[in-house]
Amino acid sequence: MFLAIDAGNSNVVFALFDSKSGKWTNQFRLETKTPKLISQLSKKVPLYFLEHDIHVSQIEKIGFSSVVPEINGIIEQFCESFFGQAPYLIQPKSFSKLPVKPVRPNEIGSDLMCNVMAAYSRVSGPVIIVDFGTALTFTAVGQDGLILGVSIAPGLQTAIKALFMNTSKLPEVELKMPESALGKNTIHAIQAGILYGYTGLVKGMLEAIRKETQLDFKVIATGGLSSILTNLEEEFDVVDRNLTLEGLRLITEANS
Repeated sequence: MFLAIDAGNSNVVFALFDSKSGKWTNQFRLETKTPKLISQLSKKVPLYFLEHDIHVSQIEKIGFSSVVPEINGIIEQFCESFFGQAPYLIQPKSFSKLPVKPVRPNEIGSDLMCNVMAAYSRVSGPVIIVDFGTALTFTAVGQDGLILGVSIAPGLQTAIKALFMNTSKLPEVELKMPESALGKNTIHAIQAGILYGYTGLVKGMLEAIRKETQLDFKVIATGGLSSILTNLEEEFDVVDRNLTLEGLRLITEANS
């Protein structure tokens, strides 16, 4: 089995890929916050493997992508202690062996490179990856695999929390698509403003990128919140929540 560890700003995702079936079979996440992460690693990871009858000896290789450098040492030490092997940490030097190329390898996040690797390997042509995470990102890749550029906006959950934390009377609400763009109460009003607003943001960004580049892109959506904006279904050719994990695996294999 291949173990992918994807450390983001909110969560650290652990996922297992079964090479025999060619599928991602197990997935769980821990909070990224350092004090809590250390405790969760030592308790929850062994418990998860025990409950799912997975032995550490079944883990043949570990790939590690992180956009939170301060926890890298913690994860690496845990892997060496629990799994008996060091993970392969994706770094700028990892990109030289890939069919996709960033203009500035030292500036692009490993999570975006994982998305690009998986998406371009899938379509072998121009592609835009829309990642609904803590940040909402748009990454455009040209015909030859060169990354044309990236656009970054606050993610859906980030926008909701910002509204809640910076106003005295507005509550934090569930991310659920309302039936109308005009809210009939406070909760529906916030949902309408954020979710219909982000629908327009995504459509507008895709239109602007196509107009600027004059390329016929495929569009792949990913991220935990990629399925919430249901009225964007026609904009996406594929919705793959495992896109980052698959790219992590492919980059690790390319550098093995």
